[in-house]
Amino acid sequence: MNIKDALSEKIAGEITLSPKPGQTIRKWRSIFGISQTDLAKYLKLSPSVISDYESGRRKSPGIQTVKRIIEAFIEIDEKHGGKVLHQYDSMIETQEGILEIMEYPFTIPAERFIKEIEGKVLTTNELGLKKSVKGFTLVDSVKTIETLNSGDYNRLYGWSTERAIVFTGIRYGRSPMIAIRVHPVKPTVVVYHRPGSVDSLAIKLADRENIPLVVTNLPLEDLKKRLVKLGEGE
Repeated sequence: MNIKDALSEKIAGEITLSPKPGQTIRKWRSIFGISQTDLAKYLKLSPSVISDYESGRRKSPGIQTVKRIIEAFIEIDEKHGGKVLHQYDSMIETQEGILEIMEYPFTIPAERFIKEIEGKVLTTNELGLKKSVKGFTLVDSVKTIETLNSGDYNRLYGWSTERAIVFTGIRYGRSPMIAIRVHPVKPTVVVYHRPGSVDSLAIKLADRENIPLVVTNLPLEDLKKRLVKLGEGE
């Protein structure tokens, strides 16, 4: 599957499965940096139609309309040099270890994010709790540490660094925080899913970086559902 097909499939899946497809369309339009006016012009529609879809005032678009919207995203991006396509290309070149990655259509306060996943904050520095989360990446900690080099590490951040990096398969928790500590790009929140234990060094490193280090013991599938549901709004 080429990059255009892979990205189109990802967007189509998110839109059609979302309980609020209009918000998901708006999210992807924002990611591509396309105005409602430009999208409407490409689709030969009134800008008010796009606005109504995104706000939920108009019935959710059918499959054919969704297909045309996605084609518009891709073709407009190609005309602008394929910036988003190239970024997605770099993301999927090394997928091993990345279990799920999602951008949220709006910002979520870090404290609310942590509460929704039943997280326990291990760090004492509270500055990071005032930040916002714009997405999440769920990774298998062992595979990620073994397969991603420092250059590949950017792929964990999707389209925004203001995100939660959620590590599952944690043994002691030292290696993931060391990797985050030495990399110039930092997430908003780091979550350890059911760690065997948490090394005190990991907590100290997180405190130094003003990054809340959080532990959640939810079952993995339950955690995934909650992470995705956070992006669906109220």
